[in-house]
Amino acid sequence: MNFKELQKKALERTRRKRFTFFLGVDIVSVAVAVTLAFLLRFEGTIPQQYFEGGGFWAGFALVLGATIPVFLLLRLYSFTWAYVSIGDLLLLAQALFVSAVVAGLTFLVLRTAEFFSGFPRSVFLLTYILLFLFMGGLRFSKRMYLQWDTEHRGKKEKERTLIVGARDEGEEILRSILQSQKSRYLPIGFVDTNSSRVGATIHGIRVLGEINAIERIVREHEIEAIIIALPAQYSAQIKTAVELGRKAGLEKIQIVPPLSELLGGQISIRSLREVQVEDLMGREQVVLDEQAIREFIARKKVLVTGAAGSIGAELCRQIMRFSPGTLILVDQDETGIFHIDRELHEKYPRPSVSINAQLGLGIVSVIADIGDKQKMSSVFDEYKPDIIFHAAAYKHVPLMELHADEAVKNNIFGTRTIAQLASDKGVEKFVFISTDKAVNPTSLMGATKRVGEMICQMLNARDRTKFVSVRFGNVLDSRGSVIPIFREQIKKGGPVTVTHPDMRRYFMSTPEACLLVLEAGAIGRGGEVFVLDMGKPIKIVDLAKEMIRLSGYEPDQDIPIVFVGPRPGEKFFEDILTAEEGTEATKNEKIFMAKLAPVEESALQGGIERLQESIQEGKREGIVRNLRAIVPNYTPTP
Repeated sequence: MNFKELQKKALERTRRKRFTFFLGVDIVSVAVAVTLAFLLRFEGTIPQQYFEGGGFWAGFALVLGATIPVFLLLRLYSFTWAYVSIGDLLLLAQALFVSAVVAGLTFLVLRTAEFFSGFPRSVFLLTYILLFLFMGGLRFSKRMYLQWDTEHRGKKEKERTLIVGARDEGEEILRSILQSQKSRYLPIGFVDTNSSRVGATIHGIRVLGEINAIERIVREHEIEAIIIALPAQYSAQIKTAVELGRKAGLEKIQIVPPLSELLGGQISIRSLREVQVEDLMGREQVVLDEQAIREFIARKKVLVTGAAGSIGAELCRQIMRFSPGTLILVDQDETGIFHIDRELHEKYPRPSVSINAQLGLGIVSVIADIGDKQKMSSVFDEYKPDIIFHAAAYKHVPLMELHADEAVKNNIFGTRTIAQLASDKGVEKFVFISTDKAVNPTSLMGATKRVGEMICQMLNARDRTKFVSVRFGNVLDSRGSVIPIFREQIKKGGPVTVTHPDMRRYFMSTPEACLLVLEAGAIGRGGEVFVLDMGKPIKIVDLAKEMIRLSGYEPDQDIPIVFVGPRPGEKFFEDILTAEEGTEATKNEKIFMAKLAPVEESALQGGIERLQESIQEGKREGIVRNLRAIVPNYTPTP
């Protein structure tokens, strides 16, 4: 018997014990409630006639017979004791009301019976009032105990904590803290952006002031930690809270992540993380058509290439939220695949499958090179994917300028191999992950990605497989992006290197970008090149300054910033929301559709063949020349 089966049996035993306990207690509660109801009705004594004539026992049997079956029918014994909520209390009230109606109707039918002769109806009313108090109190008892325990025991071991944000997110994280026996946080108070909330209390915890009062509150209440629970669009207030917390000498400042990063959208202590630079960048919350994504993904066999990379791995995380039948992870990076495979199995404990993947079970990891047609064909035959997200690519602009042959082999020939197999094997939909650098490309990498889009356009016109491309810009904290580079430079004490004072880039968080990719894939009908709205461009030098401050230093005082000049193939400004012939809106305001000229298949196929010849010759000039023939608006930087 494996661990998961043992865990399942242990959980089942716990459920049975909880059911037996509450069933027994509810029976006792009915007996006590009926007894007290009689005592209250007759001012402390129960007339003997109700025992001798059977009225007391009939009343008890009637209430018990009307209550327990209703409770079982409405599943009142399936709650979790420590996490009982107002919703559970309302369900209890509904169940008792139904029980009272059943008992009342039965009494009306049997009221002429001898044992109900002279039975006082007020006893029923008192009984059900007492039952609500007894049963509701018992169900809330563990939660109240845990809250008391959090507030009164182990205060020396717990960190005195200030929560920033007295709204839904703040209430949820406070509730999680109060319900957890192992929480290391001791909630002392809230601060909020709205002055009208000051003085109010949430679960007994007071709103002590506005955000600008953090330094004073930290001092007066001996605060040791801050938890920021504000929506992503409140970036200015998040930044203020971080700065004031640092000024007050606090090292521990954590944040509730955006909903896109949360498993199942649930806020808990375990979801807290350190404040990151993207939290300070002020992006609006992305609104998704989750139903459309779920219909697109649920129970399907989904294959992701480049699954070990930052984009591919995040795609896998987000795909799992929508219950695929099988998720097939493909990459040639065995270490990266190992880590994402383990992470997904920990979060989603479903069986790992190799032989029985066709049954639609679990998570499958495959080590493979997308350029190996024979290996990839066997992968397609074994797992029969319905949907493919093609994220495997070489994306580092300066490196690809130096290694043009590898860029073409991976980004063009590899894409052609996977896309052609998808078409040949009857895959339902193929989603190609492209880049803003494919728009009027100045880099070889951008030009290769544009050719990848053209391959998808060409194949879409042939068969029933729907090919969709999605362009987006820089993803925060992805491999090779400026953020991990800056973080490493700050860790070493500087300098932080920026190419140019005017260099700007669009940025989007990885979860946000991947969720939009999923929606674009869901709404795509085939042949489209979608463009993601990346928000407002950010100056790289401003990003560097924010990261330095977030690390507790001052730019150009503690950590110098040095301008090193643009690298080969770099633009000062990316043309993300433009395309060769403009863009059209879609139903999601963050997703646009590029207007592109149709692809002439013979010209594209001939161009790719000439590229192959250029690679065999090993001359960069020939590769660039043939790329320009395929992508006329490719203008290589000198």
